[in-house]
Amino acid sequence: MFKVFKKWWKYLTAKFNKSFDDKADPAIQLEQALREAQDQHRRLKEQAANVIANQKQAEIRLNGKMSELEKLNANARQALIMASDAQRAGDTAKSTQYTNAAETIANQLIQVEKDVEGLKAMVIDATQAADQAKAAVKQNGRLLQQKLAEKQKLLSQLEQAKMQEQMNSAMSQLQETVGDDVPTLNEVQQKIEARYAKAKATSELQDASVESSILEIEQATANVEAQSRLSQLRAELGLDGAAAPQAVEQPKPAQG
Repeated sequence: MFKVFKKWWKYLTAKFNKSFDDKADPAIQLEQALREAQDQHRRLKEQAANVIANQKQAEIRLNGKMSELEKLNANARQALIMASDAQRAGDTAKSTQYTNAAETIANQLIQVEKDVEGLKAMVIDATQAADQAKAAVKQNGRLLQQKLAEKQKLLSQLEQAKMQEQMNSAMSQLQETVGDDVPTLNEVQQKIEARYAKAKATSELQDASVESSILEIEQATANVEAQSRLSQLRAELGLDGAAAPQAVEQPKPAQG
């Protein structure tokens, strides 16, 4: 039962995330991503600062131990010198006292030398860690700068995508019917083309009728000229008294 519930929960979570991503504004998501990258860089710098601070503290402690070691060495030498001087002066008590003091200082010197060796190793490790932290901050800073530089490019691409989507939507609407009482542009275009074709056909028919009338008129004119020429030839031949052939009835001009 728990496994089934877990599967359903993962499914619903994935569905919600997809729905959210589909509806989310990419510009806001881009701003969120950059803000998160800046926060990560800030946290990385804080961590690097702590690592570098540890290195500095280790160096300070090492320098302090080195100073203490130098002082103990000087005190041990001085105690031995004073013990030797007392011995030469015949003051055995003083010589013993200074010798005991020198031994005590020597024991302290040994412990401080061990501390110095340990601090040296600590400083070496801390320095390596600090160098790595600095390199990480530097590299992450370059990546952040690249992301910031790409921000304007991505925003420009986003605006172009929005403009293209708006243009696609407008072109799609032009191909669709606005309403039942409003024709599409294709329907209006077909109607105009049909009217233009009909008007063109009517004009061509009228032109053909006029041309036909002109041809009839030209033929009639030619017949009249032919009869006149025949009459002239009869007169020249002295055939005026002869029966003239029946005149051909001239066709009437077609009514326009």
